[in-house]
Amino acid sequence: MKCNSILYSDHSVSQMFKRDISIDEVEYILASGEIIKAYKDDKPFPSYFMLGIINDKSIHLVVAMDPLTQRCVIITTYIPNLSIWQKDFKTKK
Repeated sequence: MKCNSILYSDHSVSQMFKRDISIDEVEYILASGEIIKAYKDDKPFPSYFMLGIINDKSIHLVVAMDPLTQRCVIITTYIPNLSIWQKDFKTKK
């Protein structure tokens, strides 16, 4: 996903801190992660559910993007749990 700028919501910063997820990891996922699901009708901007794997660490990211400015807003990020997700971390059980 190409972002001209990135804004981190207060919630995302709090969750990143709690879960030991760095800004570098979030930016890596934005640049090279996989979009698992697109929510084109979300308001105020379309949002995307993404998966990235960094050094055997799987991370989910929810990001909204203003299509006019390509400004990305990080909504939340977390480490997926195998009790909820299949081993591919793309499909819920």
